Amino acid sequence: MEQFLAFGVVGLTTAAVYAVIGSGLVLTYTTTGVFNFAHGATGMLAAFSYWQLAEGWGLPVPVALALVLLVLAPGFGLLLERFVLRHAQGLGDAQRLVITVALLSGFIATARWVWDPNEPRPLSPFFVDREPFRLGPAVITWHQAITMAVAVAVAAGLWALLNRTRTGAEMRATVDDRALVGLTGADPVRANRVAWMLGTQLAAVGGILIAPTVALDASQLSLLIVSAYAAAIFGRLRSLPLTFLGAVVVGCTESFLTGYLPQNEYLPGLRLAAPALLLFAVLLLFPHRRLRGRDRKLIPVPMPSMRGTAVFAASIVALGVLLATTLGEEQAITYGSMFALGVVALSYVPLTGYAGQVSLCQLSIAGIGAVVWAQLGAHGELWALGATILISAVVGALIALPALRLSGVYLALGTTAFTIILDRWIFTLPSFELFGVRIALFRQGSAEVVGPNLFGLRLEDTAQIMVFAAVCLALAVLGVAALRRGTFGRRLIALRDSEAAYATLGGNLLLAKVLVFSLSAGLAGLGGALYGMHLRSVTAENFNLVAGLPIFLIAVIGGLGMVGNGLFTGASFVGPNVLISVAPWLHNPMGLLPALVGIGVSRHPEGVLPMMRRGWEPLGRDRTVLAALLGLFALVWALRLGDVIGGWTLFVALLVGAHLLQKAAAVRQAAQTAPDVPVEWWGVRRPWRAEDKEVLARGLAAG
Repeated sequence: MEQFLAFGVVGLTTAAVYAVIGSGLVLTYTTTGVFNFAHGATGMLAAFSYWQLAEGWGLPVPVALALVLLVLAPGFGLLLERFVLRHAQGLGDAQRLVITVALLSGFIATARWVWDPNEPRPLSPFFVDREPFRLGPAVITWHQAITMAVAVAVAAGLWALLNRTRTGAEMRATVDDRALVGLTGADPVRANRVAWMLGTQLAAVGGILIAPTVALDASQLSLLIVSAYAAAIFGRLRSLPLTFLGAVVVGCTESFLTGYLPQNEYLPGLRLAAPALLLFAVLLLFPHRRLRGRDRKLIPVPMPSMRGTAVFAASIVALGVLLATTLGEEQAITYGSMFALGVVALSYVPLTGYAGQVSLCQLSIAGIGAVVWAQLGAHGELWALGATILISAVVGALIALPALRLSGVYLALGTTAFTIILDRWIFTLPSFELFGVRIALFRQGSAEVVGPNLFGLRLEDTAQIMVFAAVCLALAVLGVAALRRGTFGRRLIALRDSEAAYATLGGNLLLAKVLVFSLSAGLAGLGGALYGMHLRSVTAENFNLVAGLPIFLIAVIGGLGMVGNGLFTGASFVGPNVLISVAPWLHNPMGLLPALVGIGVSRHPEGVLPMMRRGWEPLGRDRTVLAALLGLFALVWALRLGDVIGGWTLFVALLVGAHLLQKAAAVRQAAQTAPDVPVEWWGVRRPWRAEDKEVLARGLAAG
């Protein structure tokens, strides 16, 4: 009984932290309509700031707490509301999701930049030097008592604010009708500002309270929010009492699993994955309100031409050959992964770009592809690559079944939970036997991956695998373009536009979602296998949620409806390594770049690829200039192979030459499509041409 009470106290203490953090999440969502994926990362930054003030600089604990909770946290919330999140309220679901995911990624990168993750930072609990006190047979530390008292105070304070103050009335009214609140003389902007300040303070309180009991690690503290997600979904994103009840369920489940889970080598990860499992279960079992502000700001999906796509696919292969023949082994390892990661990023195009299904688990599915290839393709058998795609597609179909009743934020949360379950539990399992087959995942460490055997030719060299990955990416691009041009692609666009209308007109929602999730997962699994071949040894950390966030952000920045997104994402992901190799101090700033650009995605929701396409289209249509570009490509390639020029010279020559030829093509197109100008304005409104003299002479003779 004493052990049961001890674990109960720990569970209630943890539940108190989840309740505080979850209540801040519910408060901001119900007031502003923005589900803040970066809520936990905000608390993580507050915990690090508190450590810096109290432990790093030696300030008294009360002073450090006051500075963090009364100055830094509300000020940070005010800045976020003013410069980032206020604008996000007028956007659709997808754009709001991307902005908060970008904040999550950016906050983690910032913490790793400022506080070296390799340096331990222990944080002492409150009143650790005082004797704990007993409540019957249960022993309660002062830190635990303070945590539970704070949760009770937060609950009472939020109830009083929302039900006994004018500001609280404004906040509750803003949820129902923002425009009507403004007509009554209230200030919805002020209500939102107060909500973000309070939400940030509550995240800071939770982060500081839980930091002494876990490692002060940026990723771990940020992902503790998953438990608060489960509590908030338990409260259906609007009820604070139900959120507190959900926090108790989650906290006590974690604690009792720690105490009573059987000693088994397959079960330790289950406790770590328990919050994600609970979140997944709550999403599936509980009825949910229709999400506020459903996304009606739909972005047109361009129709790719097969001729243009074929040229682009050939360019991908040519780029792979160029890199394979000009880069050294070390450089090939650094930059060659762009094609494998490009296949993973391309999986977002049919799933999110065409069908509108937001998923944050694509890199985790790529991890499944990597371990399946490592298991079945241990000797490079080519059939194993097809089996890898098939098994990954089956996993995607299994994800699609519960996704039938989830959309928007709920679907993003569900796929996030799936990723964490894989990372914390499934990927940590030792080898096991299934239907008589011995299955080894990451072998509780790393998985060794080899290259494929193509009809007797074994691809072992990094350059060979790079070219193979480039060919796979080119074929995947052709397939995705053909999908967009076909009947199923048009059905997916209709599904994205309106699921209700799609079903009303006879479309099968279950079949469409299963097929598109399977297709997308198959692509991601192929990308994971290629990525494993390139790295030759992969771990679970290569495929966790934090590793996948930058890829998702760059894919959104590129434009999820564009078939060129795969190459763009892969190149953008590894491209900063060029600058880092020259200036190593740029490593941390470059880690922030995807997040910073992702925050600004609302200004160009269609992505940057459509703008790039419009800029480079004249070059593709001008045969003369295109021939000159191909000639330049062949010339510098030959010079590099002959060791006449170095790699940097090749890179600069291609970059500058392509840019100049693109400008020349644009000028030539503008001249050919220039509007008719009256003869008296020739040489003024348009340049004088050599043939103008002959034209004038013929006109005068005819007159």
